[in-house]
Amino acid sequence: MTLLLHGYWRSGTSYRTRIALELKGLAYGYAGVDLRAGDQHSDAYRALNPQGLVPALEHEGGVLTQSPAIIEWLEERFPEPPLMPRDPDARAQVRAMAAIVGCDIHPLNNLRVLKAIKALGADEAASDAWAGRWISAGFDALETLIRRHGDGWSWGDAPSLVECYLIPQVYSARRFHVDLAPWPLISAIDARAADHPAFQAAHPDRQPDADQA
Repeated sequence: MTLLLHGYWRSGTSYRTRIALELKGLAYGYAGVDLRAGDQHSDAYRALNPQGLVPALEHEGGVLTQSPAIIEWLEERFPEPPLMPRDPDARAQVRAMAAIVGCDIHPLNNLRVLKAIKALGADEAASDAWAGRWISAGFDALETLIRRHGDGWSWGDAPSLVECYLIPQVYSARRFHVDLAPWPLISAIDARAADHPAFQAAHPDRQPDADQA
């Protein structure tokens, strides 16, 4: 199956989708969408994703949008290796852990929201403080859940759906100057991911549209 991912190198949603693709061992093409230049608003891109957001995944059957839907589709279409446990209760717990990032942290510090905050008069320090507030609250909860369910990774002894969401948010936390010291388990998972080939390949700096400076 031919897969083409439209994304932006530093976008958290694009990053999490790349991690899922890499963990699945899937070959895919990549088309950069420069959010700073407004490529997402072009007629060509809107034809793929009417919402004008990244990512979008083209496949032989059409186009998928919204990273949670794309990642769940990958899990259903390419079940091995799995990103979620088989037990329904455990799967719900993994989804909930991922949703702490996907629903309660990331939407409050994505590019659109930060631009809106700055348009209201926030400077860089205030913008960082805003992002850090929600990252800290979410990471506090995740640290507790990882202690409860993790065994080297967030859930058990292998990377899962949780890491698809968590690792990009750790990357963003550093951009917002959030001190990661209060969350040693999250920090350890991030260090382990840095040595994992799938996470290395998905890293923003490794993407063809990444800033080279």
